[in-house]
Amino acid sequence: MSIRSIVLGAIALSVSLFGGVASAAQELNFGIISTETSQNLKSIWTPFLEDMEKETGLKVNAFFASDYAGIVTGMQYNKVQLAWYGGKAAKEAVDRADGEVFAQVIHANGDGGYYSHLVAHKDSPLNSEKDMLAQAKNLTFANGDPNSTSGFLVPGYYVFAVNKVEPKAIFKRTLNASHETNALSVANKQVDVATCNSEIMERLRKTNPEKREQIKIIWTSPLIPSDPLVWRKDLPADVKTKVRDFILNYGKEGRPNAAHEKEVLLALQWSQFRASNNDQLLPIRQLELFKEKGSIESNVNMSAADRQAKVKEIDAKLVALNARMEELSRAQKQ
Repeated sequence: MSIRSIVLGAIALSVSLFGGVASAAQELNFGIISTETSQNLKSIWTPFLEDMEKETGLKVNAFFASDYAGIVTGMQYNKVQLAWYGGKAAKEAVDRADGEVFAQVIHANGDGGYYSHLVAHKDSPLNSEKDMLAQAKNLTFANGDPNSTSGFLVPGYYVFAVNKVEPKAIFKRTLNASHETNALSVANKQVDVATCNSEIMERLRKTNPEKREQIKIIWTSPLIPSDPLVWRKDLPADVKTKVRDFILNYGKEGRPNAAHEKEVLLALQWSQFRASNNDQLLPIRQLELFKEKGSIESNVNMSAADRQAKVKEIDAKLVALNARMEELSRAQKQ
């Protein structure tokens, strides 16, 4: 064999093994939002990610951060290529991290979503959000992560914005933490009331039933659409195909390992996945605009003219959102 042939062969091998984007695309970091401790999340996510590796041939790494923003930032700088988010964090990923919704979870109980809660200790005199608001100046309140849908955005609108109050202005003390930390803080009487969601409350029945028995729900939100999965739009098409095919078929009847896959999904409190897109985030965008509008309308530090201009701008966005949602609703009925 000539020296030229040996050199060309070595170059070809180098490109196939280490070649730029092509090789990098074969490894994915999967972002997992911090709804509870990383240790707990690893135990329920590892089997799913291992199955993804086996079926797709991709190397899939779990990526954890201390807060939701860490996963969004990771995707923004291409340290995360694929992630499980709540709706609000998914919106942030779509708007500023080149993200795109491609799938949505289906809950194990068949619900099309989940619920935000306010929770208190079972011995607390608080029995409703009205009780909480009336006594807020004497209470310690544990809010959710600022990028959490059920822990922050939904109660922020339905409990606080509609009553024209801000948590930091009315409570004796406010904190921010994950759903699990909030629930356990209530159970241990470290805080008086906290945001949480139905998924964590159900998880606690299995992981910490004694603590779950110490907690009561004092408010429940309207149904929140189930969580989206988001990938970076610039993922190579072949990688997207592998990921999409794996996720949308995972746990379906007739697959060789369907029983195992259903057990894995059940640990995640899901049954399967379905295809989705960025339109899933329209209700989240609507909620954020309603909340922003309420804050502006009650802002005494703005001039009347400035308030009117800002509200008019938000109303125009809401009209566009409502039109899109009505269009989607009509299409679904056809």
